[in-house]
Amino acid sequence: MAPKPWSEWSTTLSHLALGVVSLHAAVRTAQASRGAAAGFLLQALASATMLAPGLGTDEDCLAGAWVATVIGLPLLAFDFHWVNGDRSSANLLLGGGMVLAVAGDHLGAEGRSVASQAVVLVVAVTILIVAVFTANTYGMWGGAMLGAAGLLSRLEEERLLLLPKEDICRWALAAGSWAYHQALHTQRLQWE
Repeated sequence: MAPKPWSEWSTTLSHLALGVVSLHAAVRTAQASRGAAAGFLLQALASATMLAPGLGTDEDCLAGAWVATVIGLPLLAFDFHWVNGDRSSANLLLGGGMVLAVAGDHLGAEGRSVASQAVVLVVAVTILIVAVFTANTYGMWGGAMLGAAGLLSRLEEERLLLLPKEDICRWALAAGSWAYHQALHTQRLQWE
């Protein structure tokens, strides 16, 4: 058996990191917030499908990533807005994600790509705004990392810092998910 090239290891490690961070966050937030836990769990499952050989086709893996993006991330933002009393933005983000999930079959590949990047950026910006107004440092970092992942995915370059661009995006998503989990925990402690 030939050893894996570095790019395959990098991809495996980035999926593993995102999956572990997301699963840990899902378990830790399950009691306090079912919505955020579901969002984290969707991210963990999408990463797991990419790691398991033969689990599904490439289309199944892409569909999992689509659902994790357009439903999972709005679920995370929904909870953050809800906890901070911004119920209209919470409902708008979640409703928009649900509409995109249903409309996904009617969008082409480029349309789904643009829609998923828009969801990432809208979620990141709204989390960042709420975090700034509530002085939640973890939320600021989480919003910044999610935004960075969204912006990096739009770059034309295939490699960044000697790693594949998609791997850098997953590392940024993992860091953003960890920070966002901490932000939720901090926010809940402030309200108790």
